[in-house]
Amino acid sequence: MPRIAAVETINPPHQLSQNQTMEFARNLFQDAFSDIERLLKVFQNGEIESRYFAMPIEWFKEKRSFQEKNDLYIDFATNLGAECIEKVMSDRSLNVSYEDIDAIFFISSSGLSTPSIEARIMNILPFSSHTKRIPIWGLGCAGGASGFSRAHDYCKAYPKSNVLVLSVELCSLTFQHEDLSKSNLVGTSLFADGVACALICGDESDAAKPSEVSPYIKDTMSTLKPHSEDVMGWEVKDTGLYVVFSRDIPNVIRTWLKPNVDEFLHRNQLVGEQIKHFIAHPGGKKVLQAYVDALGIPLSKTDISREVLRENGNMSSATVFYVLKNFMQTEKEEGDLGVMAALGPGFSSELLLVEWRK
Repeated sequence: MPRIAAVETINPPHQLSQNQTMEFARNLFQDAFSDIERLLKVFQNGEIESRYFAMPIEWFKEKRSFQEKNDLYIDFATNLGAECIEKVMSDRSLNVSYEDIDAIFFISSSGLSTPSIEARIMNILPFSSHTKRIPIWGLGCAGGASGFSRAHDYCKAYPKSNVLVLSVELCSLTFQHEDLSKSNLVGTSLFADGVACALICGDESDAAKPSEVSPYIKDTMSTLKPHSEDVMGWEVKDTGLYVVFSRDIPNVIRTWLKPNVDEFLHRNQLVGEQIKHFIAHPGGKKVLQAYVDALGIPLSKTDISREVLRENGNMSSATVFYVLKNFMQTEKEEGDLGVMAALGPGFSSELLLVEWRK
């Protein structure tokens, strides 16, 4: 089983409280909605207290071109991504050098770059020029869990491999100043920026094994809900990316996710009671509640996901890394099982079965 050897995160430079972003939204949207105070309750009820952004709040008060926003995305993604990789590689207990990294999976849906961001990072950090590059774009909130799954597949095929999964999401740089829709208002209350990186090692990797238990990926499952493109995603227009965020997402989760999870557990000869840890991407307060309702799990199993949502908001694909990092910092017993779950455009789900072992 491939091992998740390390997970690190980097917060962008500007932290804003939810009250600050609510005041920003009030000033921007108040002329568009006569019931603005009622709509602003989405900021108060979302259980988010703070978020991090690449740019200060003053920057968002003016209309910005797609090019300006995307140029900033490339700059921040390259530099913050390199910083996060350095944070992972500086762990001397891993016994892994840059030359030992066989592949980099780069996950993002919030900006465009060709050459892709991991190529730009390889010109900053001393990777081998033969390191394989696998950029994955467009999976949205599911992208982080999907990145772990694809790294698992790679390490199963090449068990001596060491693979980095890097997620950079700068959702704020997609903000549309002229879009006075309810979808944009909800997105303004929820999305944030985050950067995360994980090292995945195959069974025959020379990376040092930990003295304490760590998570290993036992199995993965990807599922697409047919003809559900309008649930979540982007509309690409002249001025950039416009968020598509259906109000039906919690209902979709309640009716569609449980059979997915049941099938996944059944093929691993497990039942829900055997899963001690639920590593859920916190798409929002209602999404987490829908997980609880659909799977019949105690609310307490989403405590760490709620903590990440409260402190960071929804950072799209990067968020599940933050949740996993917090899980890895808590004490686990050998043999503990966990399910990592994330949902994204498609509409799709990504599930991973994780076991803590030495």
